[in-house]
Amino acid sequence: MRLLLDTHLLLWAAGEPAKMSKAARRLLADPGNDLVFSAASLWEITIKRRLGRPDFRVEPRLLRRGLLDNGYIELPITSEHALMTENLPGLHNDPFDRILVGQAMVEGITLLTVDTLLAKYPGPIKKV
Repeated sequence: MRLLLDTHLLLWAAGEPAKMSKAARRLLADPGNDLVFSAASLWEITIKRRLGRPDFRVEPRLLRRGLLDNGYIELPITSEHALMTENLPGLHNDPFDRILVGQAMVEGITLLTVDTLLAKYPGPIKKV
């Protein structure tokens, strides 16, 4: 199964795995799963780090390199992903979450999230 990690889950997997649920750790440890991260997550981390957010202190370039070195697959953002967000319900206006949902829908990837609100969007989304 291909699993796209939301930004917080991605940060926890890379640096604070104890924050993840047992279900999340089990899915990430399963060698049958392909783990995917979005360019949108690195973009979000870069912006929020620059703004001084304490939960986004990781150096994005080092995070990216570490993810790739550990077998994660990078998913670029395409115009098709962006267009998929047009008809999503207005649950909230976080553009990073919306593009992750669009990517999951277009690519047929299960989006793993720790965010209850994000899990309410339609599509292949699993709260862990």
